[in-house]
Amino acid sequence: MKRYVLRRSAQSLVVLVIVTIVVFAILHFLPGSPARAILGIKASPGAIRAFNAANGYNRSLPVQYVLYLDHLVHGQLGFSYHLDQSVGSLLTLDLPKSALLVGLSYLIALIIAVPMGLAQALRRNRPLDHGFTAFSFVGYSMPVFWLGMLLIIVFSVKLHLFPAEGPQGASVGNVLQNPSGLVLPVATLTIVTVAQFSRFMRSAAIDTMLQDYIRTAQAKGVPRRSVIIRHVLRNSLLPIVTLVGLSLPGVLSGAVVVEALFNYPGMGWLFWTAASAHDYPVLMGFTVVVGAATVIGNLVADLAYAAMDPRIRYGSR
Repeated sequence: MKRYVLRRSAQSLVVLVIVTIVVFAILHFLPGSPARAILGIKASPGAIRAFNAANGYNRSLPVQYVLYLDHLVHGQLGFSYHLDQSVGSLLTLDLPKSALLVGLSYLIALIIAVPMGLAQALRRNRPLDHGFTAFSFVGYSMPVFWLGMLLIIVFSVKLHLFPAEGPQGASVGNVLQNPSGLVLPVATLTIVTVAQFSRFMRSAAIDTMLQDYIRTAQAKGVPRRSVIIRHVLRNSLLPIVTLVGLSLPGVLSGAVVVEALFNYPGMGWLFWTAASAHDYPVLMGFTVVVGAATVIGNLVADLAYAAMDPRIRYGSR
């Protein structure tokens, strides 16, 4: 297991370096130059020269990349001239709010989707299975923005149960002061996630129930409840573990469409406003953070998978 962890960690580190190279290249492929893209087309030549000298853009590309890595290591992701604030402070401010929104939706989705998918597998091709399958197909295929608008129309405009706008505030504490405002955005993300997770859980449980060791346990007279919990449920969770690990970028980046729809002040809303304002430092810092989260999420999923199924780490030698 130790060798497997070291090997996967080294591979992830290589991928992280590649991510930084790609982001660095994108920054230099911006129209004109980074200075022109950030300061605008009306910036004077003197302002551009001063900007390049202050940020090291007048040096060779290898030197610039080394400086870029040094800034990343020290948590310096750039400076937003549009918002007059460092990118790191912006991400630090909005990241916990996105983690709260997406984390709640994933937690609720897991609580619903795991028993739902297991129940479908145990009652395969029965009315319960068909009903949940129809719900999953509708939820999975429906666009997120359309689902959010439907929830707003029904529960906010018609029934007046929940506000149409997400809770506002500079911190998680401020957001939690208005919990009713979280209901609709969390419900929007939860419905889509339940539809996805339940389908994976159903397929994994059906495959597990067809394995020889399940028939052997049943032939030995092991109680049905023990077979389901100790064998079917445990081994069917492996794909869900992978999905949860791969969802880490979503927890960090937020749900751009949902946060924009409900005006929720998280990472997704920050990205939306930065893209609208052509705030390239924020976009680049956001890309680095999400890219790193994607690599880390894959690593966490692989390690969790190997810990739950020893065949993974032994078979990869």
